[in-house]
Amino acid sequence: MLSMNAAKRLGDFTLDVSFESDSRVTGLFGASGAGKTTLVNMIAGLIRPDRGTITVNGEILDDTAARIHLPPHRRRIGYVFQEARLFPHLNVDQNLDYGRRMNGLPRDPAQVERVIGLLDIGHLLRRRPAQLSGGERQRVALGRALLIKPRLLLLDEPLGSLDESRKAEILPYLIRLRDERSVPMVYVSHDPDEMLQLAGNIVMLKRGRVAAFGGPDVLPRTINGAP
Repeated sequence: MLSMNAAKRLGDFTLDVSFESDSRVTGLFGASGAGKTTLVNMIAGLIRPDRGTITVNGEILDDTAARIHLPPHRRRIGYVFQEARLFPHLNVDQNLDYGRRMNGLPRDPAQVERVIGLLDIGHLLRRRPAQLSGGERQRVALGRALLIKPRLLLLDEPLGSLDESRKAEILPYLIRLRDERSVPMVYVSHDPDEMLQLAGNIVMLKRGRVAAFGGPDVLPRTINGAP
């Protein structure tokens, strides 16, 4: 369960949201500038809310009234960006292991094997990022995030920089991740097709506010302007 009731002012923009989602994938949908990335950065602990609370499965990440702000490295949240952000001097195997080492987690060979199999990247382990396609880089970034054993996975427009053929390549892996793993996800996109295929609950953001919240039927109804 992800619960948010929080606000943050950044210059002339104010994000003020309240929702609860128990879906395996919670979608954040909205136009550029709606506040999607600000919201996920608050969940990740990269931005502190000015007021309010953020909880995941009952654990408090932020509570401004109680002066609680769990630092990012203690939240155990995986974050996949629009760009894969792999280390160019490390091969795929080393990139996958980076998050585990930085979080001080013991190596779990069975977990590594499961993630490599899930994302079909076993044949890429000795390659460096420059030798990978855009879709392959994103699959490696997903694997790196999963190997920290996150309580929550944030995906901020992970297909946004890919062309249509690369999107079609990686989307089945995201669906497989949703269906085969127990890690809840927050998926950010402005593409309604991605939302409809992946998300159980959708938060529609508009100018920093929740314009609508509900199941996938919320998306076409809102887009079409129906009540």
